Amino acid sequence: MRWLRRLLGGRRVQLDPGRQQALLHDVQHRYGVHAQIRFTEQVEALTTTLDSDDGLVVAARIVGQVADEAHVDLQSQAQEIHRRTGRRLLVHRRNYRPLWREAGPALRWPLFALPSGFYPYAQVAAAVAVLGSRAPRLDRVTDPTPLLTRMFEVLDLTTAGWEYGRVRVDTDAAALADRLITTAGQVLAAMDDPPRLPPSVRELMRRNNTFDVHDPAGPRVVGGINLGAKMRENFLV
Repeated sequence: MRWLRRLLGGRRVQLDPGRQQALLHDVQHRYGVHAQIRFTEQVEALTTTLDSDDGLVVAARIVGQVADEAHVDLQSQAQEIHRRTGRRLLVHRRNYRPLWREAGPALRWPLFALPSGFYPYAQVAAAVAVLGSRAPRLDRVTDPTPLLTRMFEVLDLTTAGWEYGRVRVDTDAAALADRLITTAGQVLAAMDDPPRLPPSVRELMRRNNTFDVHDPAGPRVVGGINLGAKMRENFLV
């Protein structure tokens, strides 16, 4: 693997696990839904904080942890629904859309209440932005393939939440989706042997629907986002 050869070879980067842990703690506790500044300002501050190889490792950890926690949460929700109703729901990480189509009204979107406290429009959006801006260096610090898989999971949950989970599409939500798509494209472009796109992405790429994007502070529509067009632009290269 190219990333492993770089880690073991002469192009190894100098990483500091202690620094990474300090960065992770700072990102986790200073920012999020409780912070007294707008999400756009949090993302700007966080991308500056994580602008290093150690920050890149932390950004990858955030995305991976968010995807793992969301999966555990959905499994727990599915088990609780089965306990109460006898209804069995299949939770497949590679494609959450069938689950949300079948049981969306009964499910809680997990990204707003993760155990880590990472918030989708703050730490997650910033981590994704950092991963995109430093995509060519990813294989010097981690294996990009599982990271890309987790990123697609977060994108899947984001878009399914819009369609089936009653998640409001405001400018912060649209910015997260835009960053996820753009960064996934940048990571794919930096890989020697990129993996096949997951089913959820291929399904959305066949569409041409535009979602209204609302002002976070009110009902006013301030724009739109076409997920299919954005994905085709970034993934069909």
